[in-house]
Amino acid sequence: MKTYRIATVPGDGIGKEVVPAGRRVLEVLAGSESSFTFEFENFDWGGDYFRQHGEMMPESGLNALRGKDAILFGSAGDPHIPDHITLWGLRLKICQGLDQYANVRPTRILPGIDGPLKRCKDKDLNWVIVRENTEGEYSGVGGRVHQGHPIEVATDLSLMTRVGVERIQRFAFRLAQSRPRKLLTVITKSNAQRHAMVMWDEIASQISKEFPDVTWDRELVDAATARMVNRPASLDTIVATNLHADILSDLAAALAGSLGIAPTANINPERLYPSMFEPIHGSAFDIMGKGLANPVGTFWSVVMLLEHLGETDAAERVMKAVEHVTANPSLHTRDLGGMATTAQVTEAVCARIAATADGYI
Repeated sequence: MKTYRIATVPGDGIGKEVVPAGRRVLEVLAGSESSFTFEFENFDWGGDYFRQHGEMMPESGLNALRGKDAILFGSAGDPHIPDHITLWGLRLKICQGLDQYANVRPTRILPGIDGPLKRCKDKDLNWVIVRENTEGEYSGVGGRVHQGHPIEVATDLSLMTRVGVERIQRFAFRLAQSRPRKLLTVITKSNAQRHAMVMWDEIASQISKEFPDVTWDRELVDAATARMVNRPASLDTIVATNLHADILSDLAAALAGSLGIAPTANINPERLYPSMFEPIHGSAFDIMGKGLANPVGTFWSVVMLLEHLGETDAAERVMKAVEHVTANPSLHTRDLGGMATTAQVTEAVCARIAATADGYI
């Protein structure tokens, strides 16, 4: 029997509720499987750790993660700590430190969920957004001088390297090639950003020659927001820079019904380091501890984690269980217009997984 070593990092806010729910799903799944099991190690990094130690995670943290097969992450963000400290001190430190350069965010309308695009059919909104995850606008290059004086200056540099752009574009083309429609949209802003984004466009054209069976086009990021709303069926796989994809993927999740259902995979495609899986919602301190958090985004992230480990049949079991539960309006959490609690949704998904132990029903 294979044992997968999973690191759990709940982080802040409702991350402390949804990550244990995700772990429970994995434990129930493993209990009905004969081919694999999980070995969990929890890391209590985040805002509380910062208050005790002055840092979001220890310097040795990355070394502790390197030997894992995957990481299940919750959220980073604390109302009492500046956002740039929580983000750069935890999530981005892990993503950059483990070279998780491909951020993958699937979006579709799940059964039973009412998206805001009333004229949109479920099949019209089935996207995967690929986000460059380690450089670009979030490279961390910049600084501040003359703070507190009238001549104060602050800079943030968007840094794009040829190797970084080539590898994310190639990853996106390959992903598009694997999907039925073989359709890719490259998001750009090269009309205004005339250096790095022009290089981004040029590299996309070059990489496209390696994938003659993929149909692709370019779209300015501002026009892309309108296209996502007005012509959702014209999109399938989308690739964008760190900032652009960050914004577009939140719009995509909202169009699919709620940020609470949306998953993310932070992938190191070469598998030199473990990849990290997380829901895209924030720490949501306003509902922390109330049992209102939607765990579906975490469960879908668990599906992506299982797929990454090669356990595709198990991943399908979990996804079918999630879809079975979302199809029942009485099991919708508040963000979906329902009254169900985190625990009720978790137990319903776990019960469905257990019920399918001997085959799909």
